[in-house]
Amino acid sequence: MPSSMLARSVLLFDGDRFRMESPEATYEGIFTIDVEKEPHRIDIDFMEGPESGNRSEGLFLLDGDQLTICLGLVGAARPEGFATSRGSGHALEVLVRSDHGRPAGVDGGTLPAPAPTKIVDPGDFNAASTPNMEKLQGEWEPLELVTSGTPLEASYLPFGSRTHSGVETKVVFGGQIMLHAKMRFNESAIPCQVDYLNLTGKGKGSISLGLFRWDGDEAVFCIGAPGKPRPSDFSCDAGSGRTFSRWKRKD
Repeated sequence: MPSSMLARSVLLFDGDRFRMESPEATYEGIFTIDVEKEPHRIDIDFMEGPESGNRSEGLFLLDGDQLTICLGLVGAARPEGFATSRGSGHALEVLVRSDHGRPAGVDGGTLPAPAPTKIVDPGDFNAASTPNMEKLQGEWEPLELVTSGTPLEASYLPFGSRTHSGVETKVVFGGQIMLHAKMRFNESAIPCQVDYLNLTGKGKGSISLGLFRWDGDEAVFCIGAPGKPRPSDFSCDAGSGRTFSRWKRKD
């Protein structure tokens, strides 16, 4: 990551609670450590943010005011050492303490809501392919991403990607899975309707309703929060809970 982005990121600890603030997103949760093992271990449970409901396992080394963490991203095994390589699924971070004081407002977020009682049959999303589904196959680059009225900084867009394989789509930013879902289209609706069956996170098993359109060769989505009504247009105002995104096919 470029140093300009690192300068705008901070990790706050209060007891066993943490909050990571970065241009990408804000993550909150709780952690446990095991100092009986060498190297020391750390396990993170995300409560708020894109990884809510997921767990990451890693290693840590605290040397004075320098903290080194090697973390297995969600779905990856715990690293065996303080190293990372392309495709390993491991993130290496070196942090320096900037303040010894107790940070304000770090509560680790709240426990995820209970899973919905209605179980969605994933088979409902295995319908025959549609023209839009066929056209979306492959890898895409983000041109714009807005969440509840807040745009992602342009400098972070190059770290994102979207892939479509069959009926599944996955959005990744900085190695973190932001979305993994099965899709289905209603192409007879105007504008075209798209539904997500969320496969990961605290919304696993829930359905998000949205709209889809083509702007030339750009793919445009506007998706509501899980369990919320389908957007009536492509607006994404503050507090709406919607996600608006534009994508171009990767060269």
